Amino acid sequence: MTWKFLRLLIAGVLLIAPPLVGVMFSGKPLAPYLTLMPSTLYVEKPAFSWPVFVMLALLIGCCTLPFLYRLAYPPVGSIPMNHSACKPSAAFPKWGWLGLILLTSSWGLAWADIPGGPPWQRYTFTPLWLGYILLINAWCEKQHGNSLIRSQPGRFGWLFLVSAVFWWFFEYLNLFVHNWYYIGPPITPLTRTLTASLSFSTVLPAVMSTLYWLAGFQRCQRAFTRYVTFPVPRPKLLAGLALLAAIASLFALGAWPDSFFPLVWVSPLIVLVALETLAGKPTLFTVIPGGDWRPFALPALAGLQCGLLWELWNFGSKAPWIYNIPYVDRFYLFEMPLLGYAGYLPFGLECALIASMLGVTVHATQVCDGK
Repeated sequence: MTWKFLRLLIAGVLLIAPPLVGVMFSGKPLAPYLTLMPSTLYVEKPAFSWPVFVMLALLIGCCTLPFLYRLAYPPVGSIPMNHSACKPSAAFPKWGWLGLILLTSSWGLAWADIPGGPPWQRYTFTPLWLGYILLINAWCEKQHGNSLIRSQPGRFGWLFLVSAVFWWFFEYLNLFVHNWYYIGPPITPLTRTLTASLSFSTVLPAVMSTLYWLAGFQRCQRAFTRYVTFPVPRPKLLAGLALLAAIASLFALGAWPDSFFPLVWVSPLIVLVALETLAGKPTLFTVIPGGDWRPFALPALAGLQCGLLWELWNFGSKAPWIYNIPYVDRFYLFEMPLLGYAGYLPFGLECALIASMLGVTVHATQVCDGK
């Protein structure tokens, strides 16, 4: 047994077990949380609360506004370049047109108001996002002269398989908090599991392709290359404390889901980073204390961009998912309450971290002249 496999095993136990222990602590039965099915249940939630909304809005604003300001007004100056010249392509790749056709046709079919609501409309999510993945990579080829598909084709293919498992984990966490549920015509459990897995397989490729595209703009490079620096004394001690806090928060998701639901998106990231740090391994975020915030800011932006598109295309879908979030369930943008979009920021970091563990990297120094 290799140390890497052992770390993955430990991570799996620490991510899966604490919510179940929390459920047992609260006296609820375990059976509803041991099903491999996306939730289709509406669960009554606490009503909207202005104090909670304002508190979370202030917290999100304090965490994000400095980065948004830095992106809007990046410092003027040179940026490090440590790769071969990046030359925009003269023509839009032909397979990019295939992606555009796939995206637009799937989008139209997903939103079409067809009498009787044919069951095939629920299966438009996967081809729509395959179209987006092809399109964003083709756009990247046109603007930056390279793409994730072309630079790392083998590892890029593995992202689809890992992505399905990756998102099933969040479906598992959602069984505790019930923050979203799916509606649509009834289908067999096997069909639901297979079609859901196909849809989930597009998540990591979409986010990482978007990240590769964002990394090609000099504005992004200048904004976050030389930013805030800070010392990290005794990193293993801090990682140990963070790991304990993350495990406790996962326990709280099972015991008190309506109070700790935002931690669905934060706790898994802390567990994975803390375990790697305790093992003495560098992570995607090791360079941040030295002032290089690109591995933090750019995946978060990629997650938010994909999140906006997920919610846009879900908005008119005939087989959508619906949100049911305690205390902040108001001020919708598409199907998502406004503050809910903050969850896409740490989710983008989790996508980048998982991809980096597979060897799929987006070089921080990828820059194209004039972009």
